[in-house]
Amino acid sequence: MAIYVDDELISWRGKLWCHMVADTLPELHTFARRLGLREAWFQAKSAYPHYDVTVSVRDRALAMGASLGDRQTIISRARLLKHELASKQVVVSQA
Repeated sequence: MAIYVDDELISWRGKLWCHMVADTLPELHTFARRLGLREAWFQAKSAYPHYDVTVSVRDRALAMGASLGDRQTIISRARLLKHELASKQVVVSQA
């Protein structure tokens, strides 16, 4: 399983936030559930699909085996997730 978090530290609503992605949607959602995140919080319609996580959640993710990803890694994995989402929508619309 390959989960990646960044260290963007985006300030929003009084907290610092980061991004979490993975190689595949199933492993991302499974890991997010283990962290206590709701799938509804997944940013599926974002330019680059991801979960937003606070720094404390990012630190827990790292302790649970996630890797710190640089910007290029985060973007490349998010592109894979976007492609996976698009493929699922094609299959659903054909059914």
